[in-house]
Amino acid sequence: MAFVLDCSVALAWLFPDEATEVTDHLRDSLVEGRAFAPALWPMEVANVLLVATRRGRIDPDEWEQLYAHLDALPIEIDPVSTSRVWGRTLGLANAHRLSVDDAMYLELALRMRLPLATLDRTLSEAARLEGLETPVHT
Repeated sequence: MAFVLDCSVALAWLFPDEATEVTDHLRDSLVEGRAFAPALWPMEVANVLLVATRRGRIDPDEWEQLYAHLDALPIEIDPVSTSRVWGRTLGLANAHRLSVDDAMYLELALRMRLPLATLDRTLSEAARLEGLETPVHT
């Protein structure tokens, strides 16, 4: 199964206390499938790791191992997503009251005609309103 991967789902793969049966199934589906993410995805993941470090949840010496775990998965970063910000992405953000960051995931899923895997309720609802499948129900 191919899908667009939101940062929230990827982090559920890194932090066991955030994992669900559905997020585990999505990760397992990558054995034969592929995930796609907008260009901002690595920065969002890195920022969450930094915040987790500042809150004492993880240590900086764990960053490399966590990154390696994600890097081993077939996640393709879309190089086109940033060029869409001033057009469709901004319009989607406005229409659905999303951040531009979240709208980048929605725009990519719409453009690729793929389900959007997210734990964010507002983003999931926007995807549903745009006619997309959202395999993670929150």
